[in-house]
Amino acid sequence: MHKIELTSVQQPLLKAGALQDAIFNSANFSSIATDAQGVIQIFNVGAERMLGYKAEDVVDKITPAGISDAQELIVRAAALSLELDTPITPGFDALVFKASRGIEDIYELTYIRKDGSRFPAIVSVTALRDAQDKIIGYLLIGTDNTARKQVEAEQALLDQRLRDQQRLLQENNVELELAKAAAEKANLAKSEFLSSMSHELRTPLNAVLGFAQLMSSETPSPTPAQKLSIEQILQAGWYLLRLINEILDLSMIESGKVTMSLEAVSVADVLQDCQAMIEPQAHKRGIQMTFPRFDNLFYVHADRTRIKQVVINLLSNAIKYNREGGTVTVQCVMGAENRVRVSVTDTGAGLTPEQVTQLFQPFNRLGQETSAEEGTGIGLVVTKQLVELMGGVIGVESRVGVGSIFWADLPASGVPALVFGNSGETVADEPDQVAAHTSSPQRLLLYVEDNPANMALVEQLIARRSDLKLLTAIDGHLGIQLARAHQPDVILMDINLPGISGYGALKILREDPATAHIPVMAVSANAVPRDIARGMEAGFFRYLTKPIKVTEFMDALDVALHHAAQHGLSKPG
Repeated sequence: MHKIELTSVQQPLLKAGALQDAIFNSANFSSIATDAQGVIQIFNVGAERMLGYKAEDVVDKITPAGISDAQELIVRAAALSLELDTPITPGFDALVFKASRGIEDIYELTYIRKDGSRFPAIVSVTALRDAQDKIIGYLLIGTDNTARKQVEAEQALLDQRLRDQQRLLQENNVELELAKAAAEKANLAKSEFLSSMSHELRTPLNAVLGFAQLMSSETPSPTPAQKLSIEQILQAGWYLLRLINEILDLSMIESGKVTMSLEAVSVADVLQDCQAMIEPQAHKRGIQMTFPRFDNLFYVHADRTRIKQVVINLLSNAIKYNREGGTVTVQCVMGAENRVRVSVTDTGAGLTPEQVTQLFQPFNRLGQETSAEEGTGIGLVVTKQLVELMGGVIGVESRVGVGSIFWADLPASGVPALVFGNSGETVADEPDQVAAHTSSPQRLLLYVEDNPANMALVEQLIARRSDLKLLTAIDGHLGIQLARAHQPDVILMDINLPGISGYGALKILREDPATAHIPVMAVSANAVPRDIARGMEAGFFRYLTKPIKVTEFMDALDVALHHAAQHGLSKPG
């Protein structure tokens, strides 16, 4: 407690001795003593700690009403006036009215600290009297009531939850159906959020990766230092995209929104595609890869895209966690219960039995968190769930110091009926050989896109093609007008456009005989599987997702141009 000169008013207040000193010097209680008019005379250590004032800030200067919530004092005065049937003035009188009449008074109020912050307190008020029983002041002893308020709030919340649970248990089947509908609505909201999140992340990534790909193929070629920097940008960008895809896949699986298109799929075709995609990664690590030679063709009943994702995940892990100069062996055999087993064997460090039991837990990297290898720990979780959604089983066998074998058993299928193309098209719709760009007559493209960075990226890509001319529109309405006026060979269409969406623009173009024949390709950051499926169902010729890969973009564009030419619809300029 700060030393202050004792006035003639303060001296009678301190004659109680050691007990009174202990109370006033306690840091756990705010002890505020006033004179008979309510002006603060003693302000103890506890009051300083709770309220942020020094004793000299308030002594002989203000009443306790000056550090209390003014509105609460008005409410208290009104309540006391009704209770005691006598008018009471808001302010200090409202704080000490009962105590001044010998009535025990403990109440709750809000104290206001020096910095303006507030906290709830419980205050006991006692009138201080001299030997002649005359009131010479008041003592207000307070405690911080924040913790109690929090406990009460938590208890109230718990009580409310218990009441809600009891009410839910008593509801009938109709109410349960309403709850189910609400849960489905929440899942739909989650899916919409995931789709939106995917779009918002992919849009800037499209610019980063697109322009990096452009720089890497500039003429003249970048300097070695520039090339190294560009490679770092591309590596980091594609890695970020892979993390986004993994998280979205896991969330979509958990929400039950993953769609599967099960059909007879050639394992040989899948492994050949995966080999082409994964071998460059293996060569960088000096890892030898061995793929099976198919004397007998195996077919599985699976989703073509998802089974490829499963194999790529297993191969990527086999390379990532292998030793330098190691090997990866892929095998495919007919297993038990009419299942085809695809296995991936590596020569890595292997796993302990305890690690194997934790292998398919999300975000568990089995002690690799501090290693140089990047990852989220959810790739295998997604892989396992995808295999199971296709009616299969996944497993692992591992020995420390020897390596691991990851295998997936999928339901076998018969040889599929002969089909032409992947989207109901005939083989004639695919180009046998695209003519050299420099010798082709100039063709007209229309790109509808509101994002300047994405627009600039495609403009630079098309500028490299002497056989192509580009028109651009920043919204769907302008795009429709340009399509009608200029009759482009192919239209590239963003989905999230101002005014009218890409879907709305596509519908108008399809319903207009003047533009119905023009192939329209979606180029969108809406990239979760249901977005792609919706786009294809709506009538887009192709659905390309951002960030775009330049080679895939150009290949799809050539297919669309060839489609238009094959149907005699293109009009070379």
